[in-house]
Amino acid sequence: MKILNIGFENIVSLDRVISILNPEAAPVKRIIKNNKNSGNLLDASCGRKTQSVIIMDSGHVILSALKPETLENRVAKEDNSVGEENF
Repeated sequence: MKILNIGFENIVSLDRVISILNPEAAPVKRIIKNNKNSGNLLDASCGRKTQSVIIMDSGHVILSALKPETLENRVAKEDNSVGEENF
């Protein structure tokens, strides 16, 4: 199982991540608002400004204080390290 550190010692299963989005777009803001009302919103930003929104296959939406580019680099690093272990 691959994991992704989303900041402040919070991790998610990389296999269950559908998308990592920028929170500034209007559709993403609507997703956050709708999921806050339905109880599917998890705030892992620890009181800091939300820099990215992670959409999970379970329908949960996770807020992170790390930028999408940082999370993308961590995903790429995780993919490379898993590939090296197979050799």
